[in-house]
Amino acid sequence: MATLQKIRSKGALLILFVGLALFAFIAEEGVRSLSSSRAESHQRIGKVYGQSINIQEYNDLVDEYSDVIKLTSGQDNLAEEQMQSIRDIVWRNYVESRLIAHEAEALGLTVTDAEMQEIIRTGNSPLLAQTPFTNTQTGAFDVEALNQFLTQYNSVTTQPGQPAEVVNYYTSIYNYWKFIEKTIRQQTLTGKFQALLSKSFIANPTSVDAAVAARQAEKDIVLVALPYSALKEGDVTVDDSEVAAKYKELQEAFRISEPTRDIKYIDVAIKASQADRQQLDAEMAETGHLLATASADDVANIIRKSGSTISYAGIPVRRSALPADIAQRVDSMAVGSQAGPFLNAPDNTQNIVRLMAKSLLPDSVQLAQIIVSGANEAATKKSADSIMSVLAGGEPFDSVAVHLNQTGTATWLSSAQYEGQLLDDNNRKFILHITNQPAGTTQQVSFGNQINIVRVLDRRNMVEKYDVAIVKRTIDFSDDTYNRTYNDFSQFIASARTIDEIEAQAMKAGYMVQQRQSISGSEHNIAGLSSTREAFRWTFADDTHVGDVSDIYTCGNNDHLLVVMLTAKNDGHYRTLESVRDYVEGEALRDKKAAMLQTRMADVANLAAAAKLEGAISADTVRHITFSSPVFVSAIGSREPALSGAVAHAANGAFVAGVKGNAAVYAFQVIGEKAPAAKTEDSARQAAKAQLNATAFRAAQSFMNVLYQRGRVTDQRYLFY
Repeated sequence: MATLQKIRSKGALLILFVGLALFAFIAEEGVRSLSSSRAESHQRIGKVYGQSINIQEYNDLVDEYSDVIKLTSGQDNLAEEQMQSIRDIVWRNYVESRLIAHEAEALGLTVTDAEMQEIIRTGNSPLLAQTPFTNTQTGAFDVEALNQFLTQYNSVTTQPGQPAEVVNYYTSIYNYWKFIEKTIRQQTLTGKFQALLSKSFIANPTSVDAAVAARQAEKDIVLVALPYSALKEGDVTVDDSEVAAKYKELQEAFRISEPTRDIKYIDVAIKASQADRQQLDAEMAETGHLLATASADDVANIIRKSGSTISYAGIPVRRSALPADIAQRVDSMAVGSQAGPFLNAPDNTQNIVRLMAKSLLPDSVQLAQIIVSGANEAATKKSADSIMSVLAGGEPFDSVAVHLNQTGTATWLSSAQYEGQLLDDNNRKFILHITNQPAGTTQQVSFGNQINIVRVLDRRNMVEKYDVAIVKRTIDFSDDTYNRTYNDFSQFIASARTIDEIEAQAMKAGYMVQQRQSISGSEHNIAGLSSTREAFRWTFADDTHVGDVSDIYTCGNNDHLLVVMLTAKNDGHYRTLESVRDYVEGEALRDKKAAMLQTRMADVANLAAAAKLEGAISADTVRHITFSSPVFVSAIGSREPALSGAVAHAANGAFVAGVKGNAAVYAFQVIGEKAPAAKTEDSARQAAKAQLNATAFRAAQSFMNVLYQRGRVTDQRYLFY
């Protein structure tokens, strides 16, 4: 039974100001309280509705979820990328549960213990099927299996003398169950709130009638377009006041839920110098000579001393288990031959490969074992020979195993289970033995004081396997190269003290200044580099001011140098104008172009007159235009919702000019129409109602964005991770 880590789920908020007023007149205690308050403020990781979450509480929740992932995936350790994803999920779930709980309390929504018992009794939650408490035949959640486990858990954890492994196992499963139970309660409350909210969006008969009419009423038009591209570049410009006015008009589109920063930065990749490459070439040439003349017994030692990133396995493996650049070569190599050194640019390595052997071997082997051990090698060998005699006499293998208190159960060993793994000598010896042992035979595999009696029952999927010795060396930079690169960059930054000076001199010095706008605190890196935590903290620190230039940070895999320059801080509720200036300026420019073209069209009385305007494009007849679907004007190459609305509003035969679209100003005349059916089919009404309800449900789902704003959520995890 595997030992699993316990999930820590304390979940209690720290209350550090209780009773502070009682000591207001005692100076010493006042100082202590102030110090405590400051210490607590440095432990805040964020706020929801003004209430802080402490870093320890958050870490406990992360630990809880991490252990759930480990339990369900069978992993003992999680990579940093996985941990970052877990921290994001835990934060999002924590914030959303707090937001929902706040709203639910105001509405009187709760999930009672009786409701939870009913959900568990009936298995009415998809999460329950993810637990171990399921029916072995149906796979459905089985409440009796849960109750049986809880009884066993109470027995195991209350009775003294239980093995630690057993207690840990039951505790981990119990904690997993408590996590599932808590999650079901949170999801049920969220579902109640969302269901209540969605009811306010349900389609009514009037809206259904309008939706049906918008689908069925069609009109045909002939149109003329004055595209914005007809105006020459430079003929239309906008000044700062016009851009500012447009920004104010569109401001709600730029709402943000967390602080952001605008930065400029220089990322210097440290690369191997010519001298570094020459040194590696010399070392690889020497290794290649040693490998080419080495005996099979010396190969592993040569590769180990070479600094290769790939160890010598000493066992045949499938072609798919080899690095791609090596796999491309082995098919054409003769056994005993050697290739390299050769460059593989995709992984920046120099390589040598020697094909030691090639053989046809099973991809999977079914075997059964009896393990024999004794006081010494002689005693072990005597016992093993005795067992072999019994087996040779016809006694069933599993019967002999059971007699020796072993199972003798047949198991499958596949290539994927050992390829790419670090194998000790015993494992290597065992794999070599069983992959070459014929099916139906029983043999001894000796490991000193232990002998494995192995019966190979089956061998399947015979494939070509390769015993390959590989020397793969990354083309790394030396310490001298790092120091020289760092010193050069440091001198440049010291000589150019301001952002303007850095930008003015960077290109000449061989550096590139890049920029990022609206970086949020919930991001995890700068410039797409790993290990930029310190640079990220500097960027968002309260005492970092616009115009400041950071120190030099070593990032990535210690192979990048990074300097950050802060160009804007936004701690408000909207993106700054500067961060969206290009978009806003484009919108303001389009408005001005549209106004100019609308002025040109102001006096035209018909399509013929509109078609004579400078830059006009006469389009073909456009048919079957409905209010519910934006018309696509193929002559302009643009989808135009505003044109669909104008056409739907115009009477049959009417001429309309000056309609502002996305890509042009339009004039059109309605030449035909098709009215909605006098009697709407039930199927059409049901389809329209379903679409309205689906749209309403999606709108209801977006409520979380509103709650984030109302909850005044702050996220300061970047200070800790």
